[in-house]
Amino acid sequence: MTNILTRLKNTIAADINDALDRKEKKNPIAMLNQYLRESEQETEKVRKLIERQYKLTEEFRLEHKQAVELASKRKRQAEIAAEAGDTELHEFALAEYAQYEERSGKLQTIVFEAEKQLTELERKYEEMKHKLKDMQIRRMELMGRENVTRAQTQMSKVLHNEEYSNQSYSKFQEIETYIDNLEKKVENAYYRSNIDAKVAQLEKSLKKDDSVSN
Repeated sequence: MTNILTRLKNTIAADINDALDRKEKKNPIAMLNQYLRESEQETEKVRKLIERQYKLTEEFRLEHKQAVELASKRKRQAEIAAEAGDTELHEFALAEYAQYEERSGKLQTIVFEAEKQLTELERKYEEMKHKLKDMQIRRMELMGRENVTRAQTQMSKVLHNEEYSNQSYSKFQEIETYIDNLEKKVENAYYRSNIDAKVAQLEKSLKKDDSVSN
């Protein structure tokens, strides 16, 4: 059952991705958005790598500092052992000093190269960020132009499309005719409902006039 659901989920996901791909191919703005998303992801990856390089460079500096300090310490200890006449300790301290001195030299070269590489990475990273920002601004510009074009198309449809204007005018005429007919129906209904009372009032007025005349 789990395998069936997994295959079904994968199939649906593949269909959705395929549909999105087809849609993006038809829409340049969508393709640009996809490219920018990928660029943003790559920029974020570079940022994390540079952070890691910072940490490594700092660790190299620390190792170099420790090697220099230990080399200085062993050199001093060798001098003390020599003054004290302890040949064995003197030779051991000298050997340790030589190892730390060699390590210090190697680490100094590594630190120099790491700092140089870090500077280059930072420079390129800044270039990436500027390029990404330029593309984002360019996307906003294109989206603005697309929006204006759509708005102008809609306005042109209303203002300059004769067929659309005639249809709209025809709709207004239909509504106006409908309202006129409705008003007439209301008036006729009013007169029908009040005709008996009006006629009776007129008869009463006529009788009153006749009686006054006689």
